[in-house]
Amino acid sequence: MAETLADLIEARFGLPASTGTGMLAEGPIAGMLSHRTHRRFTDEPVSEEMLELILAAGFSAPTKSDLQQASVVLVRDPVRRAAIQALIPDMPWIATVPVFMVFCGDSRRIRRICELRDKPFANDHMDAFLNAASDTAMVLQNAVNAAEALGLGTCPISHVRNHIDEVGEILELPSYVFPLAGLCIGHPSQAGWISMRLPPKVTVHVDRYDDADFVADLDAYDRRRDARFSIPTEKQRQAGRFGTADFYGWSEDKARQVSERERDGLRAYLERQGFDLS
Repeated sequence: MAETLADLIEARFGLPASTGTGMLAEGPIAGMLSHRTHRRFTDEPVSEEMLELILAAGFSAPTKSDLQQASVVLVRDPVRRAAIQALIPDMPWIATVPVFMVFCGDSRRIRRICELRDKPFANDHMDAFLNAASDTAMVLQNAVNAAEALGLGTCPISHVRNHIDEVGEILELPSYVFPLAGLCIGHPSQAGWISMRLPPKVTVHVDRYDDADFVADLDAYDRRRDARFSIPTEKQRQAGRFGTADFYGWSEDKARQVSERERDGLRAYLERQGFDLS
């Protein structure tokens, strides 16, 4: 029997699905439902034509008021690439993947336009940063979708913000430009796997935010996800601090992950780049 969109929804959420039962698993929606992150790639290069298509699709994303406040730095210089990878030693694929780029929020361009047209940039506050960050996130997502539609694999790298000063220096980012995330693109060396997501009951609300059943829904999700893939005991985070859990589900893993403070320098970096975050 041919695979349907309902099959892909069931694979994504681990729950029976009736939506999409009569629709074949093909086309853009099937591609999005089948998304998976890849961290292992072959040596096969990504053609310039493919790269240009990915970037064209990326910059076709929605943009706040048509201000177009995103930029991309293609990191082709092996010295710069190695310098970024050295900051993130747990992700060696940054240095070896065929394409590595950094998506940057860019509030510089519109400010230069204001100067050229002799107009004030009136909204110099927190929203200027948020608009650029939102624009850039949508460009990144479009690029991921385009790459996967071409049969490529991707791995977004938010960890560049853990070393935002160093990455900004390596890429010579000017004022009002900041790195949001890196992106690895290449030909996957293996199929990868579908990461189960929280159910719509937890993430979709009607008319008002309602998490009255959150505890039960979270436990059910933890156990569905564990049944598909159980995190090995040796992979439990911060066992020395929190001990070894008898049941180590997604929520325990994520709670331990965010218990470690990081990116304290982000605000200071953005302010040095010129942003008023008030």
